[in-house]
Amino acid sequence: MSITVRAFALADEEAVIRLWHEAGLTRPWNDPRADIRRKLTVQPELFLVAVDQPVDGTAEAVVGTVMAGYDGHRGWLYYLASARSHRGLGIGRMLVTESERRLEAMGCPKVQLMVRPENEAVRGFYDELGYEPFTVWSAGKRLVVDGPGGPA
Repeated sequence: MSITVRAFALADEEAVIRLWHEAGLTRPWNDPRADIRRKLTVQPELFLVAVDQPVDGTAEAVVGTVMAGYDGHRGWLYYLASARSHRGLGIGRMLVTESERRLEAMGCPKVQLMVRPENEAVRGFYDELGYEPFTVWSAGKRLVVDGPGGPA
């Protein structure tokens, strides 16, 4: 097994969406295909996948994702996921580290992320990576409706 991180390619789309479903990252009001299309128009080099290239030469498999962005003030991480079959191998850490490296190369001074309240299991992971929780009131407004109504 050899895990590498690279930019998303169109051929990865179905595998990425399956992974997001498996990881519980999708919501009925967010169309993952639309999210991918939008990301590919803005900083596509910050949409990363981790792939497993088996030593037997069979086709690589997408085993992790992260979608990063930089707005000129701060960077953001979204859709960080690793396949259940590959958890504990450092894939999430690899993806965050590479995202941070690319963001810093763009001049990004800080990076943030959001975790849904019910996803308490990942908090320790982010603590280990040096992410500090803070309390803010977060609000959103949907400008484009992808599916049935719901929060952003």
